[in-house]
Parts: sequence; C-alpha cells; structure tokens
Amino acid sequence: MLRCLSRYWHPILFSLIFTLLFFNSASYANEESADIEENSSETAPLTLDTAVEVPDALWQPAGNESVEAVPTMAVTPPPPLEPPPVKSVTLMLDWYLSPQHAALVIAQERGLYAAQGLEVNLQSPADPSIAIKLLTAGEVDLALTRQPLLHLHAHNGAPIVRIATLIETSLTAVIVLGEEQLETENTLAELHYGYTTGEGRDLSIPRLLPRSVQQTDDFTAPINLHFDPIRAMREGQIDAVADGYYHTLPQQLATEGINTHTIRFDELDIPRNDGLVVLANSDTLVRRADTWSRFVLALEQASHWIIDNPDAAWELLISTYPVLENDINASAWEDILRRIALNPAALDSRRYTAFETYLQQQGLIDDTLPVSRLAIDPHAL
Repeated sequence: MLRCLSRYWHPILFSLIFTLLFFNSASYANEESADIEENSSETAPLTLDTAVEVPDALWQPAGNESVEAVPTMAVTPPPPLEPPPVKSVTLMLDWYLSPQHAALVIAQERGLYAAQGLEVNLQSPADPSIAIKLLTAGEVDLALTRQPLLHLHAHNGAPIVRIATLIETSLTAVIVLGEEQLETENTLAELHYGYTTGEGRDLSIPRLLPRSVQQTDDFTAPINLHFDPIRAMREGQIDAVADGYYHTLPQQLATEGINTHTIRFDELDIPRNDGLVVLANSDTLVRRADTWSRFVLALEQASHWIIDNPDAAWELLISTYPVLENDINASAWEDILRRIALNPAALDSRRYTAFETYLQQQGLIDDTLPVSRLAIDPHAL
C-alpha cells in the first residue's frame, strides 16, 4: 500500500503547487487593476490650460543659460579673383601707316586685342631697314616685312619667323617711267634702276639686268634710293624703281605730272609671295606661343569684320588716323580689301618652299632652309 501511495505522490504535489500559484497571481492582478482604476479616476484629462510639470533634469532656468561666445573677428568673403595681367606687345611697322595695315588698326579700335588680354602698341620706324634689326635685338616684340625680305634676312642669320600674314599677294612691282609699251628684255636692260630694299636689289634687278649687260663698259649700276623714290624719279636720277608700292607710288607721281606704268613680279617669273607678314623673334617663339596665338586670333576677327563692313572699316580707319584720308588711299582701298588674309595664321608651306627653291636657282643662297625655320602657324605650337 505504501508503494502504491508513493506512486501517486509526486503528481498530487505538483498539482497542489500549481493551484496555489494560480490563485496568488489572480489576486495580484486584481489589486494592480484596482490601483490603476483608482489612479485613472483621480487624474483629470489634459487640456490647453493644464499645468504641466517638467522634471528639473530636463529644464535649465534662464539664469543658468550658457551664452555662446561672440566671434572676436568678422568673417568676410574672400577677395574676388583678379583678372590676369594684360600683356604689352610692341609692333614695329614696315614703314609709315597705310591702308594695308588696316587689320592691325581695326583690331585695336574694336577692342579685339583687349579681349585677348593684350595691349598692342603700333610704331612706325624712322628708317624701314631698322624694323627687323630691332626685332632681332629684342627691342620690339613683332615687326612687319615682306616674304622675300624674310627669306633674305633669315639666310643672313636673323632669328626671325613669320607668325601671320596680313596681305596675301605682293604689294610691290617695277614702276617704270613713261606710258606702257611693248617691252622686251633689251628695252628693260637699257633702263637705269633704283631700289629701296633687298627685294629690288637681289630679286627683281637681276631679272631685269642680265649679267651680260652688267659687264658692259657703259653699264650704270642701280642706286639705293634710301626709301625716297619720288624725289629720284622727279629729279631724273632713275628710269625705274625695282620695288615700288604699286598702290601709291604711280598715283603720287601722277599728281606731279609724271606718268608711269607697272611691271608685276610674276611677269618676271618671280614666284608669288606674301605681301605683308608679321614676324616674331624665333628665340622666344615657344615661350610666347600663347601670346602670339591670341594676337593672331584678334587679327583674324578684325579681318573678317573689315570684309563684312568695308565702308565702316574705312570710316573707322580714317577717323582714327585722319592722315590716311586722301584720294590715293581711298582709291587703293577696294583693291587692298581683295588681298587681305582672312586666316592670318594659315601657312602655305608650298609657297615658302617654292621661294627657297627660286633663291637657290638664282644663286642667291647655297642651301634651302626648312619651312619651319621661316614660318609657322602659331595655333599649332
């Protein structure tokens, strides 16, 4: 019997303990529910007028508020960036100012140089022969000349290089006294010539005066006119100028009653060449490449504006330099317009190579120079 009771003792004890725990939990829950109901009955609902107490830990009285420190130094915006300094450029003309220099003047007057950050000062030489000398010596930044003279000076060692073309065709020719007539090598060889530059002395005169003529006893040697052909022709010192400006010299002589006619260089089989080019010093070419590129861009813009507005360009030219306003320049303006380079930087390598070959064939040079030694496109540097 005792063994039987021990078999059921553990389940009975477990049931008794579970019953006691259940009644104890129910009693505690009833008491907590009663407390909640009591508290809820004592707490009034919140309204806009209800006073709310904030724990001290969450509130700092006004007297204890910390005041942020006032900056001791005013904060100012950084100063604006200054524009890059304007680069000053001095350009020496080939001679006195004339309509063939129109792009240089228009670029200046229309602010095209300034837009490229440049200040260009145009100067006229007292003696045209010194322009390239000043350039090689570093006294000026740029200089003007004609393509044939560029070749001759480069072969003499001058550190010069063409960076732009203003006029694409030759502006000089042989200016002969008298009315135009059928001329032969013999009639031309009988004339007494004068010249103003190496272009006339070394290029055109040898084509006009064969070596056989120069070796005769009664041969009169050409003379240097020192850039004053009008006086020489007026005084009868010469019969022809070997390198005169055909836009102005015949007209100037005509005002004094002296008739002339013109022989273009291509009639003498002299290769076509650029009539007016801008030179830079080749020793500083790479260092100043950006400046020359911007300078030539301003020239290009000026040239296009001139072609698009020829009348306005002429008025701007003569209003800026009233000395240019005369009948001779006005009559030459239309022809000059046809010869202005619209892309001054563009380089005709074939033209420069052909001229080097011509000089060699004429015995004026021993070896030809590469085009890169003579002319470049500044935008390609």
